Amino acid sequence: MAEGYCVKCKAKKEIVEAVEELMKNGRKAIKGKCPSCGAVMFKIIGGKVPVIPATPAEPSSSASVS
Repeated sequence: MAEGYCVKCKAKKEIVEAVEELMKNGRKAIKGKCPSCGAVMFKIIGGKVPVIPATPAEPSSSASVS
């Protein structure tokens, strides 16, 4: 699992009940609990997730200009 820093214990520890989340800015993070004190631990793990653009609609061929 992921290792993070607990600000309450002031030590690096293994994150328990870890869940991968996507932050508002598009970056990945892991959120879980400290095994000793139960405080919330949060670790940013990656770069931005690429956004796949929607495919544009093909123009209809029935509307021709004369």
